[in-house]
Amino acid sequence: MSIRMMGLFCVLLGGLLVAPVKAGESSVIGLEALPELADMAQSGLLLLDHQGRVIKVKDAQKAFVPASTTKLVTAFLALSHWGEQHRFKTDFFVRKLGDGHQHDNKTMLYVKGYGDPFLISEELTEAVRQIKHRLFSEGIKSIDGIVLDTGYFADSLVLPGTGHSDNPYDAIPSAIAANFNTLFLRKDNGRVLSAEEQTPLTPLARTLGQHKVKDELRFNTGDDPKTGQRYFAELLATLLRQQGVQVGQTIDWGGVDSQWPRLYRHYNQHTLADIVRPMMRYSTNFIANQLALMLSVEFYGEPATERKVALMYAEQLAKHFNWNGALIEEGAGLSRQNRLTPQQLVEVLEVFRPWKHLLPEVEEKVFAKSGSLIGVSALAGYIEHRQDWLPFVLMINQQVPYYHYRNKVALTLSKSLAGNDGD
Repeated sequence: MSIRMMGLFCVLLGGLLVAPVKAGESSVIGLEALPELADMAQSGLLLLDHQGRVIKVKDAQKAFVPASTTKLVTAFLALSHWGEQHRFKTDFFVRKLGDGHQHDNKTMLYVKGYGDPFLISEELTEAVRQIKHRLFSEGIKSIDGIVLDTGYFADSLVLPGTGHSDNPYDAIPSAIAANFNTLFLRKDNGRVLSAEEQTPLTPLARTLGQHKVKDELRFNTGDDPKTGQRYFAELLATLLRQQGVQVGQTIDWGGVDSQWPRLYRHYNQHTLADIVRPMMRYSTNFIANQLALMLSVEFYGEPATERKVALMYAEQLAKHFNWNGALIEEGAGLSRQNRLTPQQLVEVLEVFRPWKHLLPEVEEKVFAKSGSLIGVSALAGYIEHRQDWLPFVLMINQQVPYYHYRNKVALTLSKSLAGNDGD
């Protein structure tokens, strides 16, 4: 990490949105009902009342690995920058290429991706209807192939913390991707089939499924970004054929000229709020990192890179919070180098209030984002109490008694508030 970036990560603390827990104050307050949490060396907790006063606290100024509660930060930056109703775009062009070009005298459909994280099959089907209408209106009934412009993100982009498993949570980012860079397939008597009615099987999907699927499986498209991009092109071509457009087998990569007339710009039918809600509910790493990469392009231009993402978090968090010692280097919470304190996450929750309805209800009257890595368990959100939404953060960087222990803590906090209603 450069000296400049380290300096940005270590800005002086100031301008807090809630009263900070001071170093001289007791590090543990009000944990009588949670003695095991009080005894955990690597744990932090902060619960505030409706006036920002501390109700319960443990090591609120201590930095922890936040895991997927990082998505609260990513969601806040995205929503505050673009707004809840923002819709992401993808551009389509049709070009008949002249002599001397690699695809000379061929009519190609070009796709320029901008990182839309929610190009699911249903969305692509709607885009294809519009593309077909425009092609036919120009007298074009067939195209020879598809060319992808993926230059919005840098090549071979893998953000810190991303694993190499087949699991969907390890899907790598891409400027163009279908279905979160994952496939959902099944086998029937040895035949590979799509496990989704809305998603036709493509040649690449069949090949990948033959090696990976035993019964039914959702898995990511792998470490090579071009595999996922090829799958996008194949799925697009298959959907176009279903709409009566003849499509050749050629799939290639190339840049779009900014002077070309656009055939169609597709705006996703889902708003940013529609995208953030499932990201929070299902903790979709792919969506979070796509948002982080797109934000980095907004501030520093394309292509998105790992460095620009880290710089974006450093500068934006300094701007919004003037934090001390916070470090975030990717948007999903996969990196173990990420560091936040309970105090800092509570500050995020205070400014996230306009979008609190996007959080799932994990327990009765507890609306929160969870976070899990091996040896890391976290929960951050709001407890609904009377007419108020009280922010709380729990961060544990050691083994917990059982998986749902964090939910038990949240319920204990909620019950303690209800028990004090008569005071």
